Parts: sequence; C-alpha cells; structure tokens
Amino acid sequence: MGREHWKKIWVGSAGNMVEWFDWFVYATFAVYFADAFFPKGNETANLMNTMGIFAVGFFMRPVGGWLLGRIGDRKGRKAALTMTVTLMSASAVLIAIAPTYAVAGYGGVAVLLVARLLQGLSVGGEYAASATYLTEASDPGKRGFASSFQYVSMTAGQLVGLGLQIVMQRNLSDAALHSWGWRIPFIVGALGAGIVFYLRRSMLETEVYAESGAAHDEDRGTLKALWAHRREAFLVMALTMGGTVAYYTYTTYLTKFLSKSAGMEKSTASLVSFCALFVFMCLQPLAGALSDRIGRRPLLITFAIGSTFLTVPIMTMLKHAGTFWPAFGLALLALVVVTGYTSINACVKAELFPTGIRALGVALPYALANALFGGTAEYVALWFKKAGIESGFYWYVAGCAAVSLVVYLTMRETRDIDLNRTENAPRRTQAEPVPSN
Repeated sequence: MGREHWKKIWVGSAGNMVEWFDWFVYATFAVYFADAFFPKGNETANLMNTMGIFAVGFFMRPVGGWLLGRIGDRKGRKAALTMTVTLMSASAVLIAIAPTYAVAGYGGVAVLLVARLLQGLSVGGEYAASATYLTEASDPGKRGFASSFQYVSMTAGQLVGLGLQIVMQRNLSDAALHSWGWRIPFIVGALGAGIVFYLRRSMLETEVYAESGAAHDEDRGTLKALWAHRREAFLVMALTMGGTVAYYTYTTYLTKFLSKSAGMEKSTASLVSFCALFVFMCLQPLAGALSDRIGRRPLLITFAIGSTFLTVPIMTMLKHAGTFWPAFGLALLALVVVTGYTSINACVKAELFPTGIRALGVALPYALANALFGGTAEYVALWFKKAGIESGFYWYVAGCAAVSLVVYLTMRETRDIDLNRTENAPRRTQAEPVPSN
C-alpha cells in the first residue's frame, strides 16, 4: 500500500486505540471501583451493579450508531471520527472525577451512568466510522489486511489498559487501588483522547467517499436508505451475534473469570489476559491478509465451528487451570478461534453496503447486536454464577456461535465486491477483476 494509505490507517487506528482503551478500562478496573459507588455488602452484587451500568453503555450504542453513522454518511468519515473522540474524552473526565458513595451517595452512580451513556454514544459511532474508514482507505485487494488494524488498535487499547493495571498492581497497595488508584486510567484516557482529537482534525477523507458523489445524495445516511438495504442490515446483526459474545467473553470478562471463578490472584489473571491478547493482536493482520487470498467466509466459518464446539471444554478447563501457563494456553486457543471473526468482521460489514449508506449500515445493526449480546455478556455470565450454574454461560456462548454459523454458511462471499458501486449498480462477481484506484 502507498504512503497515503498507511497514513490514513495509522491515524484511524491510533484514535480507535484510545477510544477502546477508555471503553475497556471501565471493565478492567471494575473489580477495584465497584464497591466505591454502592453500599458495602455483597461483592458479587456490587460488581453486577457496576457491570449493569457497563451494559447500559451498550444500549446507547445504537443511538450513537444512528447519529454518528448518519454524520459519517452525510458529512464524511472524518467528521464522524472527530465527534466520537470528543465524546469519549468527556466521558473519561467524568469517570475520573466521579464522587464515591461515601461522598455523594448515589450521586456518584448518576455521574458514572452519564459517563457510560456518553461512551456508548461514542463507541456506537466509532466502530462503524473506523471500520468504514479503514476499509475504504485501503487498496481493493488488501481490504482484509487493512481493516484488521481495527482490532489491532482495539486490542492495543485494551493491552495498554491491562499493562497499566499490572504496573499499578505491582506498585500500589490493594487498598490504594480501591481508594483512588482506579481513577488514574481514566485520566490517562482523557489525555490520550485530546491528542487524538488533534490528529483527527488533520486526517484525510477517503477517496471512495470523496469521489463517490454520495455527499450529494439526499437520502444518504437516512433510515429510509438503510431500509432499502434491510437484508444486509439484518445480516450484520446475525453475523455479529456469535462473534461479539465470544470476543467479550475472552477479553473483558476473562480477567474477572480467572480471579473470581478460577481463584487466581488478580495480578496473575491480568498477566494471562495481557499475554494472550498480545499474541491475539499480532494475529489480526495475518488473518486479514489470508482472507484477501481465500475469502472472508472460510475464516468466519472456522471461527463459528470452533466457538460452537470448543467453548464449553475451554471454559471448563479454564476454571480449573490454577496456574499461569495452563490458563494462558487455553485463553490463547480461544482467542485464536475468535480471530476468524475479529480480523475481518469490519471489512465484511463495510463491503455489504454502498458508499452513501455504508457508515450507518454498519453502525446501527452492529450496535444493536452488541447491545443485545456483547454488552450483556458479562452480566449474563455473572447471573449464571450467582444462580450457581456458571456452566450455563458456557453453553450460552456456544449457542450464539451456532446461530452465527448458520449465517456464515448461507451468506455470499464479499471479498471481491466493488466499494465504489452506486445505490443501483450491480455488485461485481468474484469472476470479474478487482478495479484499480
């Protein structure tokens, strides 16, 4: 890819990393601040309440997906990406200064809730804006490779959060982390978002959007235009279902599962997650490049089969792993399976829609699926745990993957679809050559 393509990918990915750092540190540090915003009592119940607020953020993602997807289709990808990082910066500041229950009663919960609502708006638009931007900014024959950097940057954001947690665990006492240390990552996130805001203001618009004429289409970015592509929208929801549940199970929930259910020290659980996620991050471009050669469907199908049949044994063995190396091996195996989804899901969804509705077409149905399945994954897991049937969650994850498997087996290949097509232009078949820019 040329220098300009790499510049666009770098700026889009850097912003995405900060966005997802802010999003994930809430879940990562929840074990430390859960008791700060609720009355002292049942630790699991307080964690459930805190993760319930985490889930509320997901339910704002469809609103953010609609609002920022509309902006992305009507004003351009750059405008949407700048708006998302502004919202995320504001939410990080609010969490950093939120008063505890001892200071303001449930007033702190109210601040936390507002912050998560803003984060939900931001991430609801960030996913689609970055997925669309990275896909459109790449060479036609390397869209899988280029768009895989969305999950590279997402995972990098989480790794920075986990790395910060590991450093703090080794240098601060447990009491200090519970008292004030948990605020540090949100301050870091707010500063990072400010830097990215500056970078995104000078970023370049994608050629696909700039040359498409979509900006002159009155129906661009509207629900009316999306309804004309309702089949593709429902397809995005269905193919997201299994992937998002599996992803959140083995990323944000894994550390808590290892510490609360497997009985590991929090520091060891964090290290397992960090190491497994680092390898996972490195695998994304390799899998994305593979999809450019063999197609998207083989990777999606491999993920779904693996997740359907391996989730229950992996989670069962993780619960009894005991030490670092067995837990690391199992977590890595799970994330290798999930790579079949994460490495290419951004480009697959973007490839389904024409330019004038691409941002909204990816944003809204994806956000709905995440609100229903991704955002509730940890809450569902904790519900099964509290009910004394934790293994029921393993079957839930496997079942969601099985539903997506049916979709992957019946959907069409998207690798060779022309991103420059207009609303009424037919899609190019795989037999036709990929056009050059």
